[in-house]
Amino acid sequence: MRPTLHGLRRRAQSAGIRAVRRSRFFPRSMIDRIGDDAAFADRRLDARVIVFFPGPPDQLYQLLPWLPTLEALDAAHGVAVVCQDSRVAAAIRERTRVPVVTFARYGALDGVIGRSDVALALYVGHASANFECLRFASLLHAYIGHGDSDKGVSASNQLKAYDAVLAPGQAAIDRIVARLMRFDAERRCIVVGQPTTLSAPPLTRSADRQRTTVLYAPTWEGAQPSVAYSSVLTHGPALVDGLLADGRYRVLYRPHPLTGVTSGDYAGADAAIRAAIRQAGGDHRVLAADDEPLEASFARADVLVSDVSAVATAWLPSLRPLVVTAPAGPASVTADSGMLARVRRLPPAEARSAAAVLAEELADTGGRAVLEELVAYYLSPYWPDRAMERFVTVCGELIGERDRLRAALVAGGATGT
Repeated sequence: MRPTLHGLRRRAQSAGIRAVRRSRFFPRSMIDRIGDDAAFADRRLDARVIVFFPGPPDQLYQLLPWLPTLEALDAAHGVAVVCQDSRVAAAIRERTRVPVVTFARYGALDGVIGRSDVALALYVGHASANFECLRFASLLHAYIGHGDSDKGVSASNQLKAYDAVLAPGQAAIDRIVARLMRFDAERRCIVVGQPTTLSAPPLTRSADRQRTTVLYAPTWEGAQPSVAYSSVLTHGPALVDGLLADGRYRVLYRPHPLTGVTSGDYAGADAAIRAAIRQAGGDHRVLAADDEPLEASFARADVLVSDVSAVATAWLPSLRPLVVTAPAGPASVTADSGMLARVRRLPPAEARSAAAVLAEELADTGGRAVLEELVAYYLSPYWPDRAMERFVTVCGELIGERDRLRAALVAGGATGT
């Protein structure tokens, strides 16, 4: 049967769409939906655990710190990372031996889950596309996040979608209990430590020992007012200009990978900060998140200035001075578990005076004791030496629980996924 003109047109359009999606110009903020669907038309996954990651390339920062832990979990139980973007899958494959598959169509995932014996699904973010996997009743679903912070989203009502929340420490559980209604934290929350946060790296001094190294690592502007914690626009240019002019500080600027994606104003402020650092020259630097892990940036710095974000929590083990910016507007919602009330805050009006503020913090000998208490509260008794082992053990327990519960449901007549 000869193809119709309409059929030929549709094939040409499909080929054109595929070519655009494979192009290096295809936006990093969109998923390309180029998948392994055909290769898995009648295949199954051997893994007992999947990590469902439907995000585009510019969200890879959420998953990459988990890869060493996922390798340990893969050795114990078998893991597969499930993506919806071929570029994401390629980037993960370059960094790990954990199997990675990409499903462009929801139907392909449905078929594979139906043929496989996957027991547990893990999630590193609250993407709305998570519900494409959360609907499967044959699995248990656990939220592991991508860093613990006092952002309001850390105690989001979205946590109710998961069977379990694997929490870094008691601070995370107390934060959830204080904010969520009708949520059984005692049953759902399990403390595992935070295997993505390494023990404090030793300080790597710059060649110029006469100056103190400041790491300014702000978060992005957020997609809505309640999560607008970024200081890039409200503090950044004045803060960096003041530090550069003071002369006592070496400035390292490490912006969040998503800075400026939703706001031209934030993109402009980011560009101004970068330009100021380039103009200052010397050993002042802009550090890209893609170029080195966060711990490597920490190892360069004597003191951190960050926003309300997981960067502040990850810095705690260094026991070095920490200053957290205060958002300019009243709309942003925080869920303070104690850190924000105990560390130095920097409002926008004091940004230009940051050099003096940092000097005070560096001279405060009592600050170390506060940070030690916060480490114990935020990072749990399993951190750092037993966090990875604890995570693998808890996942194994969830797999065993799922198998028992599923067997009982099947015995009672349950079918399907």
